[in-house]
Amino acid sequence: MKETFYITKSGRLSRKDNNIVFENPDGEKTFLKSEKIDELYLFGEIDLNTRLLNFLSQMGITLNVFNYYGYYSGSYFPRESKVSGYLLVEQVKAQIDLSRRIKIAKEIVRSAARNIYRNLRYYNKRQGDLSLAMSEIDYLISKIDEMDNINSLMGIEGNIRKIYYDQWTKIIKQDVEFEKRVKRPPDNMVNTLISFLNSMMYTTVLSEIYKTQLNPTVSFLHEPSSNRFSLALDIAEIFKPLVVDRMIFSLLNKRQITKEHFTKNSKGLELTDKGLKTLLEEYEKRLGKVLKHRDLKREVSYRYMIRLECYKLIKEIIGEKDYEGFKIWW
Repeated sequence: MKETFYITKSGRLSRKDNNIVFENPDGEKTFLKSEKIDELYLFGEIDLNTRLLNFLSQMGITLNVFNYYGYYSGSYFPRESKVSGYLLVEQVKAQIDLSRRIKIAKEIVRSAARNIYRNLRYYNKRQGDLSLAMSEIDYLISKIDEMDNINSLMGIEGNIRKIYYDQWTKIIKQDVEFEKRVKRPPDNMVNTLISFLNSMMYTTVLSEIYKTQLNPTVSFLHEPSSNRFSLALDIAEIFKPLVVDRMIFSLLNKRQITKEHFTKNSKGLELTDKGLKTLLEEYEKRLGKVLKHRDLKREVSYRYMIRLECYKLIKEIIGEKDYEGFKIWW
């Protein structure tokens, strides 16, 4: 099984024979077997050259780059090998047909909202009474089918998220400041965790999309635009409650992450090297968790469930089967 490798220190990345070599400023080298790598994540200042990029493309390895402050900068993907002109045409046709687009978008919002509801149900009574918020979200979910345009649907999604985030100080055992969602710059440790892990979720979804024949720029809930892969944003909405949010609750409640794992700078709050390492280790563990899939009748990882979501979307696009988004069932 191929693995994801994270490089969190500055240095140089190069190719030597069939290996990828990371050399830190002290001259210490780490050799990575290319045939065992699926993705590389780079944090910090890393030097590399086109010889390495050509090799990564040849080996089918994705390169994700984050800047000094932990913000996602971009990805380098191998030349597309799984392309389908037929599927691209059908995907675009589904996107420009408002009735088809809003049908898919509603299911994305409904699935994400149900997963949010499941999180609140899990923590209800354990950490505090969340029943009022659950009722409010349940009511908003019932209104999804009444929406007749994307803007109103996004409004429902935003209201659900606001109610949800308002409960986080009840769920999190640590004394944290979290009055509202602030993105750039994140103003406290919770917002920093959300921003960073949402970016990780986005790149994970994008990588799984590239393993199918879907086009990542043609989306249904988020507006397609320049300089972003908006379909990854769509699918990420569904899995953030399961992967990102539950991970944040667990890390903070078990005190694996505390205020000591952050440092303040002009860009807001930043993770320390130790904090970054802890997050990446736990993120990879969470993606690797397996459960018995109800339809496939076998164990699949959280990461593979994201790819299955892509396949379900393909079946909807080509008219084979109605799309039903992933919903937490446990």
